[in-house]
Amino acid sequence: MKFIPGFNDVAAASRLITPFLNHTPVITSRQLNGMAGGELYFKCENFQKVGAFKFRGATNAIMNLSEVERSKGVVTHSSGNHAAALAHAAVSRGVRAYIVMPETSPEVKKRAVSGYGAEITYCKPTLEARESTCAAIMDRTGATLVHPYDNFFVIAGQGTAALELLTRWPDLDVIIAPVGGGGLLSGTALAARGVNKKIMVYGAEPEMANDACHSLKAGRIIPSDNPKTIADGLKTSLCERTFGIISQNVTDILTVSERSIIEAMLLIWERMKIVIEPSSATVLAAVLANKELFRGKKTGLIISGGNVDLRKLPFNEIP
Repeated sequence: MKFIPGFNDVAAASRLITPFLNHTPVITSRQLNGMAGGELYFKCENFQKVGAFKFRGATNAIMNLSEVERSKGVVTHSSGNHAAALAHAAVSRGVRAYIVMPETSPEVKKRAVSGYGAEITYCKPTLEARESTCAAIMDRTGATLVHPYDNFFVIAGQGTAALELLTRWPDLDVIIAPVGGGGLLSGTALAARGVNKKIMVYGAEPEMANDACHSLKAGRIIPSDNPKTIADGLKTSLCERTFGIISQNVTDILTVSERSIIEAMLLIWERMKIVIEPSSATVLAAVLANKELFRGKKTGLIISGGNVDLRKLPFNEIP
């Protein structure tokens, strides 16, 4: 299998998985345009199946399994959107899904994964425990590992969100996406560069989990060390595959404070009347904190998801 996908792989993923996706809307806001000093186009993956872009990559991975692999199922370790996305994508296509989740995972996420029909195995909340439990399931079942971001087909699938956005708005000057493990930003960059080599591609990242920013500047992977951020979907670090794509195709990684993430999230809730999660808010926070980069430009923002615990909203944390 090829190591690094390209634009043609994103385009192939789009043709393959589009029948199974929600074609998510692109929304604009006159008020937010005024605040940014440019035109902002929000690609709203919070309206995607399972409430996040992750369904794209998971579906592409499932659709590219061989018949033998399909018969033995898929496995992953995740406590978040990838767990639900793989469970839904697999089971809906008749493929068994084994999901390893830390025992400390939120109950709402446990119920979501279980509700999609996956078989859950709980483990201690450490990376070592997650990986060893996955390995044991693979040994027992022969299931194929579908990593949340270190996967050729997952990256290509994630890029289809940006490809849809650019198909509708091909004259964008800039596109920006959140970055954690880098699957979404890698796919976004591949799609953007394939459509328009002059487009600027930025990543948005919390200051409290800024491994991608440090890695890009250093020219090597510098993993996060116990990141603590409200943007829980962005705590993972880059892998060799995503780092390779990002280092070649991304203009810069912009970091944002915890307060600015919450403020941007509140702005989108209040001004656009849509529910997004903190990870999604990093893109608007980055634009508003770096207006000189975006002033007078047409900017596409990938809103990565809308899965947030409505009983634990952070807005009262703003002074």
